[in-house]
Amino acid sequence: MIISVVKHSTDRGGYRIVDSCYRNDMSPTVFREKGYRFYFLSNEEDRIHIHVTCEDGEAKFWLEPVLSLAVYHGLNPKRLNGIKKIVEEHRNEIIEAWQRHFGKR
Repeated sequence: MIISVVKHSTDRGGYRIVDSCYRNDMSPTVFREKGYRFYFLSNEEDRIHIHVTCEDGEAKFWLEPVLSLAVYHGLNPKRLNGIKKIVEEHRNEIIEAWQRHFGKR
């Protein structure tokens, strides 16, 4: 079963997936933006974090206790800073999606 919420984004000229959680899926997509996929890996660890991937590489950001870069591969500092800004903008959305997917911890 797929649960998806799609919002119209006039400032970006189209639609973007903001929550697409597949029941029993091991890596549900939370949203896509600017060519990046932001997603969770199920059964990985309890600390809230988000994985990000694109054609050039990938990264993982902790959201607690403060937003910070955990690991990355193939992305330069400029791209990492841009991704971090997107994560900051969607922090509440990511936390809410985490709680829906994993349950409140």
